[in-house]
Formats: sequence, C-alpha cells, structure tokens
Amino acid sequence: MIDVIIVNYNTAHLLARMFAACDVAGEGLALRYWVVDNASKDESLAVLQREHPGVFVQANTENVGFGRANNQMLPHLSGEYVLLLNTDAFVAPDALRVALAVMQKNPRCGVVGVRLMGEDGALQPSCRYFPTPLNVFLNRTGLARLLPWVRLVDDMDWDHRGERECDWVPGCFLLLRKTVVDQVGLFDPRYFLYCEEVDLCKRIKAAGWSVVYTGATSVVHLGGESAKSAGTLTQGGRQISALQVESELLYYRKHYGLAGLLAHVALVHLGDALLMGKDVLKGRGWAQACSVWNNSRAVRALCGRTRWGVVPTR
Repeated sequence: MIDVIIVNYNTAHLLARMFAACDVAGEGLALRYWVVDNASKDESLAVLQREHPGVFVQANTENVGFGRANNQMLPHLSGEYVLLLNTDAFVAPDALRVALAVMQKNPRCGVVGVRLMGEDGALQPSCRYFPTPLNVFLNRTGLARLLPWVRLVDDMDWDHRGERECDWVPGCFLLLRKTVVDQVGLFDPRYFLYCEEVDLCKRIKAAGWSVVYTGATSVVHLGGESAKSAGTLTQGGRQISALQVESELLYYRKHYGLAGLLAHVALVHLGDALLMGKDVLKGRGWAQACSVWNNSRAVRALCGRTRWGVVPTR
C-alpha cells in the first residue's frame, strides 16, 4: 500500500491531470489518496468533490503551509510506503514501479526521488546536495568557478539517467519508507514553505538511512504553482521571496548554529554588494543595482522577526 499525500493550494486546474497520471502509474498497485486543501480560493474543493469523490479531503480554513499540511495526514498513514506528490507534478507511467524497485533492492534506502523535467523536457535540479552558507553564496554570485572543490547544491554535469545517492531530493515527488517516517517524523512545522524537504532528508540521513536518486523514470514538474499565490518571486531570482528567506534562516540556525547563521547573513550582504557592483559596471542603472539590496534588507528584517532563526513568523 502506498499512501499518497497531496497538498493543494489554488491549483484546481491541475488536479485532473495529476490524478490521471498517478492512476495510470498506480495500475496494479494499491494507492490511497490523502488530500489537504490549504484554504484554496479557487474551485479546488468543488473539483475534488465533483470529479474525485473517492479521495479523502481535509479542508483547512486557513493556509497552514506545506509542511504542516502534510503532517496533518500522519495519523491516517498505514501503508508500507508514503508518497508526497505536488499537484503540479505529473508522474510517468512507470514512475511508481521504478521508485519502489529502487527502494526494495536497498533495505537502507529511506527516500527515493526521480528525474524532474519541465514541460519542454528540460532537466530540472533533481539530485541535490545540502546547502551551506558558502556554496549558496558561490552559486548566487557566479564565483563557484574560483573554488571548484566546493560541492554546490546542484551538479548538473552528469548523465541524470543514472542512479546515485545524494543528500536530498525535491519534495514534489518524494517516496518514503513508512518505517522511516515512524522513526524521524515528517516535516518540521516551523517551515511554512521551502527547505522542509532539505531538513527532512538531513534528519533521515542522520538516522542512518540513505537518499537515492534514480533517473530511470521521470516526473514533469511545472514548479511554483502554489508558491505564486503565497509569495512573489522577484526579478531574475536574484532576490528571493520572504518565505524562502525565512526558511533559510530557520534551516541554517537549526543545522549550523548561530555561527552558521551569522556566516549566511554576512555572505548574503557581501553577495548583494558584489551583484550591485556588477550591475553598475555593466551600465544597468542605479535602480536595478539598488533593487538587489532589497534582499539584504529582507534578511535583516527577518533575522529580527525570527529571533535570529529560532521561531517562524507564521
């Protein structure tokens, strides 16, 4: 039995496609769907009731965040495996069987992720390594080439049709062994959105389990469909949403302590200064250059509101 947990937020237009793909992939397997609707403002509940009457739905009266919504389904889980699936993730017909085979051949495998692609077939980051203040700074500023020995969050220069262990896999398709969930739990409820699966995989690996990526199957992932409603991304991704800023502060404080958090904050400011200087030198204008500094301002503000990465703001 695979318990499939789906958190929906304003994605009524994706539900039919997501369920159809999952039903095809689950043919011959025992699937049970658990949907948490995070107070959607669109027609999600009506669509679920009308088109998917056999699916268990819990309708929240407010948006409690991605991690907390998934956690709400913990008391219902009784299968051998748990699949966390986003509404904007459409599984290939063999995705479930391939992921299950990977887990079943390795008794210490606690998590399996698969190759993620966009609608255009472009590869998305799928086999990832833990973020640190340094590797995030190097990637954001384009200085990674100066320190090639530092492992970045994403290594895209290999054939992603293969299989390997990694640190974490994205939460849009994440197959878990139920015994692992019983041992380490699911998501830290302090993360409203972003970093929750990074934190989960870090705890799972610390407990002695492995995280495995397989490229033998794939999932088409649109990306950001729910986040569009929760936090606006800024131009070019050089500034990030307040939700992501907050989650990063919580993550670094939890896993790297106050010193690690302070290093992250310092490197954010240094990175913004470097990017501002680059904008000026390339003649992009002061308005563009100064807009980058809004990222540092958000980090400073959220350091105070989260008590330096200890408590969430929502």
